[in-house]
Amino acid sequence: MPSYNAPVKDMNFVLNEVLNISKYSNLPGFTDITPDLVAAILEEGAKICENELAPLNLSGDREGCTRHEDGSVTTPKGFKEAYHKFVEGGWVGLSDSPDYGGQGLPHVLAFCVEEMMVSSNMAFAMYPGLSAGARAAIEAVGSDAQKQKFLPPMVAGEWTGTMNLTEPHCGTDLGMLRTKAEPESDGSYNISGTKIFISSGEHDLAENIIHLVLARLPDAPDGVKGISLFIVPKFNVNDDNSLAERNGVVCGSIEEKMGIHANSTCVLNFDSAKGFLLGEANKGLKAMFIMMNAARIGVSVQGYGLSEVAYQNAVEYANDRIQGRSLTGVKAADKAADPIIVHPDVRRMLMNAKSFNEAARAAALWCAMLVDLSHKAETEEERQSADDIVSLLTPVMKGVFTDRGYEFATSSQQVYGGHGYVAEWGMEQFVRDARITQIYEGANGIQALDLVGRKLPAHGGRGIQAFFKLVGRFLSDNKDNEKLAVFTTTLSAALSDLQTATMWLMQNAMTNPDNAGAGSTPFMHLFGHVLLGFQWAQMAKISVEKLDNGTDDPTFFEDKLITGRYYMKRRLPETKSLLAELEAGAEDVMALDAANF
Repeated sequence: MPSYNAPVKDMNFVLNEVLNISKYSNLPGFTDITPDLVAAILEEGAKICENELAPLNLSGDREGCTRHEDGSVTTPKGFKEAYHKFVEGGWVGLSDSPDYGGQGLPHVLAFCVEEMMVSSNMAFAMYPGLSAGARAAIEAVGSDAQKQKFLPPMVAGEWTGTMNLTEPHCGTDLGMLRTKAEPESDGSYNISGTKIFISSGEHDLAENIIHLVLARLPDAPDGVKGISLFIVPKFNVNDDNSLAERNGVVCGSIEEKMGIHANSTCVLNFDSAKGFLLGEANKGLKAMFIMMNAARIGVSVQGYGLSEVAYQNAVEYANDRIQGRSLTGVKAADKAADPIIVHPDVRRMLMNAKSFNEAARAAALWCAMLVDLSHKAETEEERQSADDIVSLLTPVMKGVFTDRGYEFATSSQQVYGGHGYVAEWGMEQFVRDARITQIYEGANGIQALDLVGRKLPAHGGRGIQAFFKLVGRFLSDNKDNEKLAVFTTTLSAALSDLQTATMWLMQNAMTNPDNAGAGSTPFMHLFGHVLLGFQWAQMAKISVEKLDNGTDDPTFFEDKLITGRYYMKRRLPETKSLLAELEAGAEDVMALDAANF
């Protein structure tokens, strides 16, 4: 059975040393965020994830969810009890506004707990995870009455939430959706249609489920301009917020999936269900994107969170499993063979994962900090700058972190050899669970197109220019630091590749849009390498300073430098090949006739 140990020490390092979150103590939510409080929150989060959620991961996968004849769904054994403990601990509303019963802590802290949840039990994490996005959308565009009615029980974990976009005939192209919303005399709407792939769509964990549903009004324009967003509760809600009769929404079936079996991914049938317009009519897609962007950042955490737990188990196995002798001589003379961690190719797989996991964590927590600053920074300029970079990085993190997360979950499975293919070790579950992260909340090809087509040119390229300036300033400030030479030299070269790639797209995408389409994924991964390299350079600077000034934990910082140098020398140079792929253009991609594939 696989194990999990929350990387609390590394999280503390990123929060306190890399991000230095205590310097924001003048901002709402940060006032009492001392290193001691941060440590206490992380330690308690680790306990519930390690002790309550992780032991249910393998059994939950095997049992799955059960749909009953009345359309109700029960989650695997132990999930309901674990959810109640999670709720009682106040973990649901960690970063929600105190106005609705939340604790008002920074998003950056909530991200740490989210990673722990994903690593310990991704299927479980999705139940409160989807609800967080629904709360964000209601808080952003809901009326005061809607906020007061729905948010307090959702923040308390008594109710959960979902997002309902996809229909059987349309996925990414939401302009094709057919779900209808007929107005009623009392101001509500009758919602009718079918939605598929609805994560956490029906379950027994909470008293009520608040579905956010995209639908069309009778007089709506065609395409995406005619989509509205509606609140559709599983149980209707009385004026005193007590639950009334069951609404006209039912789980028609549970999808038979490759992974995340313990999460109830449902086909939901809406049959004259009572709904309430959320936000403005025909402006639903804009409102839904509030939820989708939050979900996409969350999925990026799933990417490196699964890579982290798979890596941890692969390291344990590599130190325990004996097979063959080291190429440089016997290392375990008292054993019949050496542990496989002595073999360079095993170490290559482990170092690839380790160097990714630590940089991805730093990047995601930086992005979470920017989310906080986009709402709470003192000046409009600071808030706008933070929002620009978050918007730019969201598709990069979702696409790159989940592609790499799946890659390293698979390579960690590979460390086990044949045992990795056997279910009892748990590694094949990590691979199966990781695969969906590349697909849902916008498949990664869509993320790449969003990056190139929307995020790069947004506001005249303001976001990408701000990112270039940040990295460039770091390089300029540290150009004479010989101890950082391997970091600054390789990062500078990679940044140059990214700038060249950006200019190439500007010059060639307009003349032939297929150039943007063919180059979007290489560009996204090139950008991802620079983002991760930038994190390593910053962590290396701090590690050097800690070692120079004296520290009671030199091994931690020495290992940081070793891992960072590995990434900079062996992974970051991939920007060269990605740039070459981008500059090859679309001609060869589009040359073959469709009938000849």
